[in-house]
Amino acid sequence: MGGRVVAVGLGPAGTDHVLPVARAALDRAVPRYARTSRHPAVADLAAEGITFATFDEVYDAAASLADAYGEIVARLVTAAAEHGEVLYAVPGNPAVAERTVELLRDAERDGRVELSVVPGLSFADLAWARLGVDPMEGAATVVDGRAIDTVEPAGRLLVAQCDSPLVLSDVKLALLEHLAPGAPVTVLQALGLPGERVVTVALEDLDRGVVAPDHLTSLFVDAGAAGAAAEMVRLFQLAKRLRDPGGCPWDAEQTHHSLTRYLLEEAYEVVEAVEAMPAQGPVEAATYAALEDELGDLLYQVVFHALLAQEAGAFGMAEVARGVHDKLVRRHPHVFGDVVADETHDVMRNWEQIKKDEKGTSSIVEGITPGLPSLLYTNKLFRKAASVGLDPGGRDEALARIETALARLHGAGDGVEADLAQLLAAAVVVARTGGVDAESALRGWAARYRARFEAMEQLALERGVDLAALEPGAVAALWLEAAAAPTPDLSP
Repeated sequence: MGGRVVAVGLGPAGTDHVLPVARAALDRAVPRYARTSRHPAVADLAAEGITFATFDEVYDAAASLADAYGEIVARLVTAAAEHGEVLYAVPGNPAVAERTVELLRDAERDGRVELSVVPGLSFADLAWARLGVDPMEGAATVVDGRAIDTVEPAGRLLVAQCDSPLVLSDVKLALLEHLAPGAPVTVLQALGLPGERVVTVALEDLDRGVVAPDHLTSLFVDAGAAGAAAEMVRLFQLAKRLRDPGGCPWDAEQTHHSLTRYLLEEAYEVVEAVEAMPAQGPVEAATYAALEDELGDLLYQVVFHALLAQEAGAFGMAEVARGVHDKLVRRHPHVFGDVVADETHDVMRNWEQIKKDEKGTSSIVEGITPGLPSLLYTNKLFRKAASVGLDPGGRDEALARIETALARLHGAGDGVEADLAQLLAAAVVVARTGGVDAESALRGWAARYRARFEAMEQLALERGVDLAALEPGAVAALWLEAAAAPTPDLSP
């Protein structure tokens, strides 16, 4: 272990906001460093004879903030080894949003330095007081304005380090994806100083000269529950409430196994909602509303299973989301790495090989679930075969195999089952070459057939006719009449 760095918080303003414990550390006669001289307390302390070596020149010379922070920590570690102990003063609280202190903790874990943290008053403490917001009530989060793109804006947000017009523009654009242009944003500047300023502006005006940002500027906005993250939390909490004592007896009785039928049902209903959408052209609002509703039902099944696993101490919803996020990053090396994949077949080949390596299997077809519907199962087999260069054939070849199978079926030979299987497999190839999922196509056809059949039943009911007693010709006439619009041939 090298020397010792004592990180001291200067608070958010002048020396009147420096905590006594921090002041006691500052009074000690050891080499003192400050991250920047651009802080009110540094000037106040200098007037009292407490001076610092600062790292302002590091900021000026560095290509990025990350480079500057790394260089500051490297110099502090060297100085601590040389002097045995040094004091390092930072704005606010060293334990809150202070990247250099995070890096010093890493250095301590590596055995390069010993770190001691003396807390200070955080800018957030003053901000909550000025805003009249209790961060313990509801969702209140402190985020970095420079990293706003990595945050899902939801709940009440205190946005720190809004020190330039560029940062204000980034914050504005990120928030406009969730809030109206006229949404109110509270600007907090120089909190705790004589020139303290707290004003409210419209979100759309944030970067239009209304605000002159500096290193003492932060923003507050109530994004409500518009963000997906907040809504997911509400849904998970509802599922937990239904499972808890005093909740719903049915929910409390469910297990992973008992829920499987509902998971399948909801998945199929999502497919049906998609099949109801036109393949081209505008989609009606009611159709999208139906899809939204079915996706919600399916999502609840995912949440339910995650809740059951959390109760068992296995994993929770966060692990589910993190796992699929990290998996997608790993399986897209052409996006997040240096692998080249300019064509779809390159992407699929990489995907299957990475998946096989992750699962530690010797075969890329090992992961195909045998219980899948046959058309979907066959499509997956063809897709995996194609990923290693085994082409199941093109459209013309598949149509030729269909004609051959049909000819044999017309002959009524002994191999009806084999010929029918060949016909169906070839139909899957035709679907693949046309960018169509055969399983979904057949389900869509069946859904349209059912709708037309129900329309025919309704016609018979309106006319007081018993379908079962009609002659086949009369049933066929009703069937034709039930077609409200031209459709593909749905003849039985």
